[in-house]
Amino acid sequence: MISLNLKSNNHQTLKWEYDQDLVPYNIAISTMEEHIKNIYKQESSEIIWLLEHPSIYTCGTSTKKEQILRHTEIPIINSGRGGQVTYHGPGQRIIYVMLNLNHRDKDIRKYVKTLENWMIKSLEHIGLKAYTCNDRIGIWVDGPNGESKIGAIGIRVSHWITYHGISINIDPDLNYYNNIIPCGLKNFSVTSLKELGYNYSINEFDAVIKKSSKDFF
Repeated sequence: MISLNLKSNNHQTLKWEYDQDLVPYNIAISTMEEHIKNIYKQESSEIIWLLEHPSIYTCGTSTKKEQILRHTEIPIINSGRGGQVTYHGPGQRIIYVMLNLNHRDKDIRKYVKTLENWMIKSLEHIGLKAYTCNDRIGIWVDGPNGESKIGAIGIRVSHWITYHGISINIDPDLNYYNNIIPCGLKNFSVTSLKELGYNYSINEFDAVIKKSSKDFF
């Protein structure tokens, strides 16, 4: 694993926010947009926001219509983030990262790699070996159906302020992924900590990612 960090060069405070209730996707987007405006104006701390969404399919800027295999009652929304189509829902930890890269390295590839390494190290803490692949983004593990995706990354950057971020499958209903081609990858399955036999609650996993974040931000 490449050792990367995005330490701030101005000692800006990094604030953690948690929501125990499900946060509707549109509310989360408008909240993030307000946060990043305030971060850019230096009227707010940088923020890592941990939450869950009600079930929704979100389409990134590279999504193709054929990646929606069947329509259901679950909403489909264009998210504005990078990447392709994915599912969000209960049992999945959403990690929205709002950092000011004006005070860190202004390097998007490094930023994405740092997010990947942060999750890999966090999963390592609970005994799960995860990895990245050169030809596809995200966090991967060896699951019951072979090489499987456990975490997705989709970001957006405005004036060098990051938002959107990471999703890690703790214990979502994996059947919802059958309605789409997740992240445009036909021949790979999606898994979760629960499916892999790791009985961690979302709050327990939060403690792990917060501890490991100190090595990266």
